[in-house]
Parts: sequence; C-alpha cells; structure tokens
Amino acid sequence: MSDPATRMRIDKWLWAARFFKTRSLASDAIDGGKVKVNGVQVKPAKEIVVGDTLEINTYEKWTVIVRGLNDQRRPAPEARSLYEETPESIESRAKLAELQRLAPTPGADIKGRPSKRDRRQIKRFSEF
Repeated sequence: MSDPATRMRIDKWLWAARFFKTRSLASDAIDGGKVKVNGVQVKPAKEIVVGDTLEINTYEKWTVIVRGLNDQRRPAPEARSLYEETPESIESRAKLAELQRLAPTPGADIKGRPSKRDRRQIKRFSEF
C-alpha cells in the first residue's frame, strides 16, 4: 500500500482544494470529462502526486499544478496552498472576466411593457 502523504484520490483532492463543494460533485465532473490529469481523462479513483498538472473545466478553465496533499477540507487560504495556477491559466481567466464585464447585459435595450405595435408584431410572429 502507498503512503497516504504522497498519494491521494483526485476527487478527494479537488474537494479539499475547494474546486468542488462535495466529493460527489467532483466525481461527477471527473466522470463527465471536465477534469484531466497530465492531459489524460481519468476516473475519480485516480491517485495524484505532488507535481501533477490538472486541467479543470468548471465555469472557468483552470490549469493548476499540485503542490500539496491534504485529507481534510481546510479554510480557503490553506486550500490555495495545495496548488499553483499556471501563468497561462491566470491570463486566460483574466481575459474571460474582462470580456464578461464588457459584454452587454441581455435584454438591456428592452424597456417596460410592449407597445400596441410591438404586441401586433409578436402576435404576427407567433401565428406562423
């Protein structure tokens, strides 16, 4: 058997590093192909070691290098010490955040209730 301080299941690590709220959510993401270890899709029971590179696709795409292992879920500042995000990942997430900030809000040009003319156009459109 391997020493628990050197190896850890990926679903448990993702939970401990606070990428997912529960281990079952982490397992579902891994099964769904949203997590890769060293560029390879894996199963939730895959053991990771310090130095492995993980690609995590949640709402954002993270590329992180495992820097530590911890069996327990600790506060966020301690959880951040378990990984190091690559510079490319930081840059791409910053660009995505900027694009989302600059994007127009959907429906921002719609003001109030439809006018009589608008209602007629809606009715004509929905009759087809």
